Amino acid sequence: MGFKRVLVSAVLTASMSVGMTTAGLAESLADAMAKAYGHSGLLQQNRALLRAADEDVAQAVAALRPIVNWSADITRSFSDGSVNSATTDASVGVSLNWLLYDFGRSAAGIEAQKQSVLATRQSLVSVEQQILLNAVQAYMSVRRDSQIVALRQNNLRLITRELRAARDRFEVGEVTRTDVALAEARLAGARAELAVAQGNLMASREFYAAVVGRQPGTLSAPARLPSTARTLDQAKAVAVRSHPDMRAAQYQVAAAEFGVRQASAAMKPQVNMSAGLSATERFNSSYEVTGGRIGVGASGPIYQGGRLSSLARQAMARRDAARGALHATQYRLQQNVGSAWAQLAAARAQSEASARQIRAARIAFDGVREEASLGARTTLDVLNAEQELLNAQSNQISARTSEFTAAYTLLAAMGLLTVDHLNLAVEKYDPEAYYKAVESAPALKSKQGQQLDKVLRRLGKE
Repeated sequence: MGFKRVLVSAVLTASMSVGMTTAGLAESLADAMAKAYGHSGLLQQNRALLRAADEDVAQAVAALRPIVNWSADITRSFSDGSVNSATTDASVGVSLNWLLYDFGRSAAGIEAQKQSVLATRQSLVSVEQQILLNAVQAYMSVRRDSQIVALRQNNLRLITRELRAARDRFEVGEVTRTDVALAEARLAGARAELAVAQGNLMASREFYAAVVGRQPGTLSAPARLPSTARTLDQAKAVAVRSHPDMRAAQYQVAAAEFGVRQASAAMKPQVNMSAGLSATERFNSSYEVTGGRIGVGASGPIYQGGRLSSLARQAMARRDAARGALHATQYRLQQNVGSAWAQLAAARAQSEASARQIRAARIAFDGVREEASLGARTTLDVLNAEQELLNAQSNQISARTSEFTAAYTLLAAMGLLTVDHLNLAVEKYDPEAYYKAVESAPALKSKQGQQLDKVLRRLGKE
């Protein structure tokens, strides 16, 4: 009876510990994901890459605008002959060049860059998904390893009391030295397993700190699994329709199509307008010249050693490669969804089975211990039964962690693990803000350029 009171007390202590952890929660899973979203340097890196892609659109737009340059020089000329002479001339000039027509080459370039921007935006969403999934994995790993450490500590206390009881019974001749040695060996093994569990917890806490930006405090148990899809076919359809990798591949195909048009138009002539004004004055002389010019001309390639034809074939090859990547992406996403679906189903089955295992193992442990008190069981039988109960409890903790991780992995495989879909309380990054500020290629001193400066200052404070 004494041992049963010890067991009940230890179980109640472990239950109270878990209950206090939940009651005194300092951070939920949603909080951890929100902090990871704000902390990630990888997101900041890819946002900057997106802004760089936005600038490619601005540069393509600028190619259709007039190009105005100025020039100035001072020239000292002298000669050493029968008559020594030296002159100093100063000249200034302004020139203008404007592409009037190029059979759609520049327009195709603009559209290709716009499609590349859209693809880069989807790549940013993919990075966002990975950051949030890392947060889920880090959060659940800390919770799992914390519970396993508590379980190992509780097991160590139980075995310590069992060893004490075995020694007491040895003193009165109820058991042999072998029973005491078995308890001592099991105690040493429990200490080793506790050390391993504590090491795993330390590693999980460091992973959490790297992802979220700070060491974990008290982490609450997630309330429920996220909603995914009713069937595997529905999950695959959602992935093919909305996953950012799929959308990025589609935009890359469109960009490659415009690249083919651009390369084809490069073989055709183009029409340009040019104009200029200049003024030259000679120092210490009345010599002064001013002039101007304006003209419209057409030019086109005749022979460039096969370079243009090669560029056209290269553009077609890149288009075909983009189409192949789109096809591969579709089946990769379907495979990822299928794997995540299977992992979730296995984790659910494992969780249900481990719950039944715990109930049976606890009944068996109570029975073996009672029989041992009557002399019908040995100390080894008790220790083995206790180990079975411990393994069942550990399996349930791992299964529950795997179930949540697999559910969020499935959500990511479907393309839905985003701050918008999860409705996380974060300051969301707007990719349209910078794009709208630069898409018309504003000049530095223009009104729009000044507005762009404000956007850049705001980005610098993130």
